[in-house]
Amino acid sequence: MPNSTLSLPWLEPGEPFPAAESAWNSASEAPGLLAAGGDLKVATLERAYGKGIFPWFSDGQPILWWSPDPRMVLQTANFRLHRSLRQALTRFSNDDRCEIRFDSAFPQVIQACANTPRRGQPGTWILPEMVQAYTDLHRAGTAHSVETWIDGKLVGGLYCVALGRAVFGESMFAHKPDASKIALAALVAFCRQTGVTAIDCQQNTAHLASLGATEVPRKAFLAHILQAQGDSSLDWRFTPLYWNHILSA
Repeated sequence: MPNSTLSLPWLEPGEPFPAAESAWNSASEAPGLLAAGGDLKVATLERAYGKGIFPWFSDGQPILWWSPDPRMVLQTANFRLHRSLRQALTRFSNDDRCEIRFDSAFPQVIQACANTPRRGQPGTWILPEMVQAYTDLHRAGTAHSVETWIDGKLVGGLYCVALGRAVFGESMFAHKPDASKIALAALVAFCRQTGVTAIDCQQNTAHLASLGATEVPRKAFLAHILQAQGDSSLDWRFTPLYWNHILSA
């Protein structure tokens, strides 16, 4: 992240975002950086995601808004189920002690994600104000948690944002091996069941690439979410039958 916001557009609360295409390019110190300032209200976040923009900033920085080009996206048809993960999913799906839940413990999930630094980065970007903002977004029905439970304990999960059938992945955590990957696999199974073709992953990482995510031009990504968010909202429930979309593929 940059140490300065010089030459960036500064947003007052409620002010419209610049066009995503005006974000800093790949030759800059912070590719994809679009603007600073504004607020993290529900309406602001929904407007940002609808335009392919997301907040990401560190302690001591103003709110920073991003729209990278290219964009890391997991096409749900291309989810890569490695042998070890298939074996873990098979055990999980056949064990009565194991369960996938949606939206039953969102505050716990986002706090666990906040306590899990990204690889190679000190601290966390999920600051208390971000926790509060996405918790408010969850209460508004726009942010969701996918949770891995074993023996009645939350052991892993992720949270995401959804506008219609446009799904934006945010962060994952695991307290047991494969618990976050199982949650992601559950999200992919749910997306295949409900006709969601892509999950936004924001930025390229080796971990996401290993699971089948690839970079797409921002223009194509924006066209996809413009169409997908106009579709009817999803019914955020998971049933074990959805595993067939993964294990039978």
